[in-house]
Amino acid sequence: MTNPAKENNPRVLEGEHVSLTGTLASMTHEAAYKLVEEHGGTSMHHVSKVTTLLVIGEEGWPLDPDGNPSQKLLHTQELQGDGIDIRILKESDWLNALGLNDQQQDVHRLYTPAMLSQLLNLSVNDIRRWERQGLIKPVKKIYRLPYFDFQQVTSVRRLHELLLEGVTSEEIKAGLQSLKDLVSDIEQPLAQLDLLACDSHLLFRDNNGLIQPASGQRFLDFDPPAASNQEEADESDSVLFKEAEGSETVHPGSQWSADEWFHEGCRLLDNNKPVDAIEAFRIAIMDKPSDPEIHFCLADALYRTGNINGAIERYHNVVESDHHYLEAWTQLGCLYLEKEELNPASDAFRIALDIHPEYPEACWYQAEVFVQLNQVEEAVSLWKQYLVYDQKGPWAEQAHQNIAKYETTPNQ
Repeated sequence: MTNPAKENNPRVLEGEHVSLTGTLASMTHEAAYKLVEEHGGTSMHHVSKVTTLLVIGEEGWPLDPDGNPSQKLLHTQELQGDGIDIRILKESDWLNALGLNDQQQDVHRLYTPAMLSQLLNLSVNDIRRWERQGLIKPVKKIYRLPYFDFQQVTSVRRLHELLLEGVTSEEIKAGLQSLKDLVSDIEQPLAQLDLLACDSHLLFRDNNGLIQPASGQRFLDFDPPAASNQEEADESDSVLFKEAEGSETVHPGSQWSADEWFHEGCRLLDNNKPVDAIEAFRIAIMDKPSDPEIHFCLADALYRTGNINGAIERYHNVVESDHHYLEAWTQLGCLYLEKEELNPASDAFRIALDIHPEYPEACWYQAEVFVQLNQVEEAVSLWKQYLVYDQKGPWAEQAHQNIAKYETTPNQ
């Protein structure tokens, strides 16, 4: 198939019988089949001997609920083995062949945790947990704000879903291995799978050793000191967290560092235990009173317990320690917005945009404040700015609707 960008041929798929497999990152299957017809091809919802092209979607992996490659992909490979000429293209290569550079860029666009949360119906907490566990790694960070590759996150989500559905890691690994001749960088999902499959044995490393997040057990290079008498032994049994009382945390004694307590707090948050997490973070802050990361996580834990004012106070601690901590400014704005305190909310979002003018969710939330302040022209401008960074998520759809509404009736 020639590149229409070179030959300017709107019917570049003339004579092609095209089928799709896997979830597309750039559009729905319905939109893609329409695109096939517009470029002169024939859409095929099944693979047969007349199929000439199979396009593999790049959101996640083309694996069925049993962990095996999709039936369309398996059937295509069988037909290829029988001598039928069927080409297989990744979604981005197919879009490039059609000259659709904008859609191709969507496949490799970078997203913040909040954007991914909306786009993939994931919680921001899941995304942050996966980052801490090393399952996903930001492509870049701007003032601590991580930007992730869309495919990396969707890969983890798909693998996680398969494991939850009862597919064994060995079955998933076999399915992934069968794709290695078709999909580049198969090592990344295999590494992600290994981490997900042994999640209960996953260890965090810090300066003082290793922590197992599922059990809370510490793996240190030293043994905690033995109690010198029964009174001390009884006291050691009554520390803040006690395994005997059902807590997931095992406290090794006074030798825990601030980093260890911080990791423990993160683990407790991951396990939906914000009250215990608050205590862990507060102990960590005693040794590191100006650490913005600890204050940020403590603010999150306080918010989860319904203590909005306490969370606001901690987010202020964060930006006092690091004025450029973008997510803290945005969280401050959101909490003030939740309290219907529009002026401090607007101030927080404005500071975030002053620091990083291309910060997508700061544009989104500041637009929301402007609407409530009846400054709709400013809101429309920010929605248009947001659409530069996101064209397909729920927020993007809502931004288009808002722009259409307020440009038509700007005084509402």
